[in-house]
Amino acid sequence: MTTDTWEQVITKSAQRVGSWNENFQDSIEWAILQTVAYSDVFDYPLTPGEIHRNLIGRATSPESVLQALRYGRWAPRYLTHRNGYYTLPGREAIVDTRQRRAEIAATMWPKAYYYGKLIAMLPFTKMVALTGALAVDNVESEADLDYLIVTEPGRLWLCRAMVILLVRWAATHSVIVCPNSFLSETKLVITRRDLYSAHEMIQMVPIAGLDVYHRMISLNSWTQEYLPNAHGPSRIEAEPSYSKPFHRLKDFAEGTLRAPWANGLERWEMNRKVRKFNQRKDWTSEADFCADWCKGYFDAHEHRTLTAFAERLHTIEEMVWLKP
Repeated sequence: MTTDTWEQVITKSAQRVGSWNENFQDSIEWAILQTVAYSDVFDYPLTPGEIHRNLIGRATSPESVLQALRYGRWAPRYLTHRNGYYTLPGREAIVDTRQRRAEIAATMWPKAYYYGKLIAMLPFTKMVALTGALAVDNVESEADLDYLIVTEPGRLWLCRAMVILLVRWAATHSVIVCPNSFLSETKLVITRRDLYSAHEMIQMVPIAGLDVYHRMISLNSWTQEYLPNAHGPSRIEAEPSYSKPFHRLKDFAEGTLRAPWANGLERWEMNRKVRKFNQRKDWTSEADFCADWCKGYFDAHEHRTLTAFAERLHTIEEMVWLKP
């Protein structure tokens, strides 16, 4: 096994792909192998259309991808095909895994939409989007409902406190709601730019606040460097509608909590929670907190994902480059 870090492996892989620019079809095939390898980390085989949408670093047509899958010199040799899905060799069993998880996801989507709608009803919420495994129908039973929430500037931590009350109420109904990320509406540009973050961006499913969602996608056009064929969400839920009395009630609550006295309450809540977060032993560099964002990623999921991806790239490189 290589001793390179995942950053070094991925960089070297990108450099090798660049060396094949004179042969565009070869570079497409290498991108296909990378794309299936990344998805394999999540036990998630891909259809030809999904390979095209998630193709790493290569803007091309669905027809070119399909041609490479069927008649290329690498893809047919180093990928397996079963029931319309492509996997790495020896990984055919994950086709059944994906189909089983999709059935579970179908039963969870009504809950995900319901709780996302409830979050959107709270004061200062500007956008609610479902993230994580359910966004791509790849969940086991009792999976978390992960959300990214955009808030009004200057009221992120008060909004979060109200969402946490909802989280606790949901727990009494045996539903695990995980609002992993809060962003101020003025801080929609994602600064952590890598393949993992690009995937998280393009696969999130907006539930409320479509105008903010589209603005966020526009401001993060850097994702096209990693996933140039991914345009728009893979799934769009109907925008929730609320009655006029509800809008008046929400406007009243927001107006009250915009008063100067609430500024101190906002700072107090932020300082209280950041102190508590700093005491956690599972702190990772992926977690980050300030007045404009709360990113509670304590499990180092991104690092583990990219490390596993790098290991798969190394195995594929040995097959393709050393034993062509």
